[in-house]
Amino acid sequence: MVFVFGVPSASWCMMDAADEAAALNGEETPSTPSKTGPEPERRPCPGEEIWDRKRCGHSSKKREEVSPPTDRRRDSSSPKIRDQMSPKRREQVEKSPRKSKTHRKVGHRHAHFLHGPSPDTHFGPKASILQNSTSIMQIQDPTSQRVTWDKPPTNVLVIKKVKDEALLEPFKELCTFLIEEKHLVVFVEKKVVDDAALAKDTDFEPIRQQLSPFREGYDELSGCIDLIICLGGDGTLLYASSLFQTSVPPVMAFHLGSLGFLTPFKFESYRTEVTNVIEGDARIILRSRLKVKVVKDLKKAEVERQYQLEDNGLVPQSHIDNETRKAVMQVHVLNEVVVDRGPSSYLSNVDLYLDGRLITSVQGDGVIVSTPTGSTAYAAAAGASMMHPNVPAIMITPICPHSLSFRPIVVPAGMELKIMLSPDTRNAAWVSFDGRRRQEIQHTDSITITTSCYPVPSICCHDLVYDWFESLAECLHWNVRKKQSRFEEITDSSDTEC
Repeated sequence: MVFVFGVPSASWCMMDAADEAAALNGEETPSTPSKTGPEPERRPCPGEEIWDRKRCGHSSKKREEVSPPTDRRRDSSSPKIRDQMSPKRREQVEKSPRKSKTHRKVGHRHAHFLHGPSPDTHFGPKASILQNSTSIMQIQDPTSQRVTWDKPPTNVLVIKKVKDEALLEPFKELCTFLIEEKHLVVFVEKKVVDDAALAKDTDFEPIRQQLSPFREGYDELSGCIDLIICLGGDGTLLYASSLFQTSVPPVMAFHLGSLGFLTPFKFESYRTEVTNVIEGDARIILRSRLKVKVVKDLKKAEVERQYQLEDNGLVPQSHIDNETRKAVMQVHVLNEVVVDRGPSSYLSNVDLYLDGRLITSVQGDGVIVSTPTGSTAYAAAAGASMMHPNVPAIMITPICPHSLSFRPIVVPAGMELKIMLSPDTRNAAWVSFDGRRRQEIQHTDSITITTSCYPVPSICCHDLVYDWFESLAECLHWNVRKKQSRFEEITDSSDTEC
């Protein structure tokens, strides 16, 4: 299974056959059924993973029959095991270099998956799940996701936080390093290139002339950017995500902003970190996005088309559905979609549909539909739980609901959510996407939300687990409390008497 990001030069891939053979020698990956001997009574479902009992805990007798003994190590280098392998498998093992335990330790390969083990599909003596190969999805261990370059990267997009003069020196230093030492083509926003402070710097002028400027909404970057480097806060990563509405190149974010929850890298070590990423030595975390489709009345859409530029971003271009005579707009968001009451003093009243069924109506200030990445943003301020980005889910959080029992909920990532104004609502609503592109929603309009197949591959500084908890502690001061003092030692003997 291979995912491609941006141009076809960057991708992440799961462990191949050679790595699997080496990992099995150290029992660092789930065991697979033995290919020898008679057929077991029950064969695993397509895509079902057979786990080692030491990690899985309890397992059924039928699972024990297809699982190899857990007290032995499968040594793929032994002649006996090689003879039992298929010719294709034997050729893969012979070509693969055997990895030592030291190599695995340096790579920080986990002995367990972040995703839980595949459940046993047999229940009791007679019940089981109906086998349907079309519904099976194989999920890779998130801890094994690493970026790899099919070809050396050549084009780098540098996103700099605007209106911050403190970032001029880091920006100039990074661009000089990328152009003169790494010989890369650097793309920068046109308004950054035309900055008066940069134009006054005569020493930087030769580098400035080599920068490739682009304009949002006019120049298409998809298909020509290999790597994205962000200098600033979380807003720079959200902006980089909005520039790519399909496949997103790997994103490397340096913490030079105010909060920096999504920016794990320190700029002091940028030379080493950037070099490691270019050489393909970096872990990534796939941050899921939401695919949002807004269907609006054609007359209303024509009025909005007159105002293409806003203070907080561009209104996405829409197309007309000739059958329904509706304007359809689609956008991918990284954090959240917010539907609120706007400037009206009345409660917003919107209906929520899940997979075509009416679930509830939200009466309050609005509703937030967010990704796990967005769970630490607006949703957290509205009372939602904070969720690790690798959890496949969609969060639905009401904003100040006029109900004591309306709590935030989490639904599976594959569900489709539809939002429409209730027929008896008193006013229209407003929708925004990652805090940008705000527009009005009328009675005949609808918003359809589901998980996008184009995630944001965010490069990790350490690993996807440590980076997230470090951000919780450093940025949000999660669970910060003065330590409870211990009891003083009892010195009075009378207190111990019965």
